[in-house]
Amino acid sequence: MTPVPQIRPASGAAHSRIHGVGGYRPVRVIPNAEVLTWIDSSDEWIRTRSGITERRWAGPEETVAEMSVQAAGKAIAQAGIDPAQIGGVIVATVTHLKQTPAIATEIALRLGCGTAPAFDISAACAGFGYGLNLADGMIRGGSAEYVLVIGVERLSDLTDKSDRSTAFIFGDGAGAAVVGPSDTPGIGKVIWGSDASQKDVITQTEAWDTAFAKPDGVNGPSEHAEQGMRWPALRMDGQPVFRWAVWEMAKVAQQALDAAGVTADQLGAFIPHQANMRITDAMIKALKLPESVPVARDIAETGNTSAASIPLAMERMLESGEAKSGDLALIIGFGAGLVYAAAVVTLP
Repeated sequence: MTPVPQIRPASGAAHSRIHGVGGYRPVRVIPNAEVLTWIDSSDEWIRTRSGITERRWAGPEETVAEMSVQAAGKAIAQAGIDPAQIGGVIVATVTHLKQTPAIATEIALRLGCGTAPAFDISAACAGFGYGLNLADGMIRGGSAEYVLVIGVERLSDLTDKSDRSTAFIFGDGAGAAVVGPSDTPGIGKVIWGSDASQKDVITQTEAWDTAFAKPDGVNGPSEHAEQGMRWPALRMDGQPVFRWAVWEMAKVAQQALDAAGVTADQLGAFIPHQANMRITDAMIKALKLPESVPVARDIAETGNTSAASIPLAMERMLESGEAKSGDLALIIGFGAGLVYAAAVVTLP
């Protein structure tokens, strides 16, 4: 009998790390004063509740693709590589409103990434961490030398300006990272997972087919508007989300530290998803994070940008000098699903 031939195993780099990071923030600034023209609230209430003073909302030309290309261009330049060297494009987003094709394919084409595989993932505010984990596996598995991970959102498209509980929270923007080979570990084990038992605490109000369906089968935004119906929007039950984020995510963050063999006092930065300043403060306390460790607070000027929030905050900390290249940073994202992802990374 002829022996069955063995498949040659894939092999790649021993380790991976982030080589470059970049961000894009829309031009239009929405201060709390403007939000107060939509809802019955106060600047003090918004700041106390979330820590937000302003957020950015995208204009008509600042599409998901355009913001991604701008952020990715900065990350690629910082990494010092040619776009043609990128062997994979992963876009984390919940606001690319076409089911198909993936927006990642358009972004890859516009950047000049050749025939690199390109795909979208939907993991809400944990999307960047999910993408980072996939990129790390692709590089160490040998299927790519460099992978571009983008988190991008136009959450203004799904914000109900009349909803007092969410109208002040969300912002738009894009953050990108180039992940590539490394001689030493630059991305720790990603602790990721989901808790679908709480899937309804953050959700879209209705499915697209329900929102746009008409008895005669004609669908579309214009018909939707003529019916006087609302565009689907995001809804959030704040208290359960707050409790889950504070108690459960602190445990996940500690697991990421333990998996990386790093203690909180060895960190050069803590970069949590920019969901809520009170959540960040509670996690700092739960982790017993030393005051000497800088903490990302990008939410104050950017709002909650979901998948884009971690790379945007990372870029700001590096540009301001608050964090330094080569420092170890603990990142953690969490959101609708409920999903989460945390890891210790070396800053580019």
